[in-house]
Amino acid sequence: MNPLFVVLIAIGIVALFALWKRNTVANMLKIEDLKAKIAVTVGLVAIYRFGTQIVLPGIDTSMLVQLREQTGTGLLSLLDMFSGGAFSNASVFALGVMPYISASIVVQLLGMVIPYFQKMQREGESGRRKMNQITRYLTIAILMVQGPAYLLNLRYQAVGAITDSISWGAFMVVSTIILAAGSMFILWLGERITDKGLGNGVSLIILVGIIARLPQAFIQEFTSRMANPGAGGLVMFLIEIVVLMAIICGAIMLVQGVRKVPVQYAKQIVSGKQYGGARQYIPLKVNAANVMPIIFAQAIMFIPLTFINYANLESAPEWIRLMIDMNSWLYNLVFAILIIAFTLFYTAITVNPTQMAEDIK
Repeated sequence: MNPLFVVLIAIGIVALFALWKRNTVANMLKIEDLKAKIAVTVGLVAIYRFGTQIVLPGIDTSMLVQLREQTGTGLLSLLDMFSGGAFSNASVFALGVMPYISASIVVQLLGMVIPYFQKMQREGESGRRKMNQITRYLTIAILMVQGPAYLLNLRYQAVGAITDSISWGAFMVVSTIILAAGSMFILWLGERITDKGLGNGVSLIILVGIIARLPQAFIQEFTSRMANPGAGGLVMFLIEIVVLMAIICGAIMLVQGVRKVPVQYAKQIVSGKQYGGARQYIPLKVNAANVMPIIFAQAIMFIPLTFINYANLESAPEWIRLMIDMNSWLYNLVFAILIIAFTLFYTAITVNPTQMAEDIK
């Protein structure tokens, strides 16, 4: 048996034993409402994973080798990971949820500068529904641009993948509609998970897509470490696993961290009885923006691929090639600036001191 699978199986057994020892799993299964939510979430996620394997009509899957090689490295590998492998499979879910995230960024930015959107934000639930509707319309508009761009990339990078059973024009129209419908269906699945399942649906779909690519990533890393004599072998691979787990634990601690701001209420005496005066706290999350700034920033970094990936990059300016190289200094600099900017922006929306002061009066 491959030593990698032995290591992964051992880690899984230890984790399950630890959970069962603490009766975590047993206690979870005793709650009927929680069991129903888990069942709904698993079912909807299974539908999503099944959809990532459905190929667009008119595609010869045996000719997708070039596309898979192209998405095996660089920024495209990250995009393929976010879509759970649907991008490299020419799946009906190839565009994933990134168009929706891009639309959400635009709408939320408009909410800071345009009075009409600011008014909707203050209208509560009805305003939120209106903004969600606008976000969906904008998502469809973005899909009408990214769909043809993806199909052009498929035509140039995976030569022969598009069969002659359908004309190019008909293929472009039909496949664009299918890709748009696929992304909107993913969005619907995410909303159902949010309403009836566990956690945020869109975030969970992104997580599932990433996890789906982890076994392949682990196998590639393990093979690379074992094949090269100077790569450190099994010891270095295990060290990487430990460091990865430590980073995950640190990220969880950061997300769960809370700063308690003390609030002292004034004492009041009514009918001879004293009210108030108790010392309470306002829990402010250390990372109020959570992971959303990273997702937003990554969505922005994917935009250049929409327009230039199917072009001849050899003749493109140097800065364009750097912008789509995830290992270049320019890409990482812009990525870091976007993360900082979106963190400030999202925190300003999430933590509103004026509104909080009004709420505690």
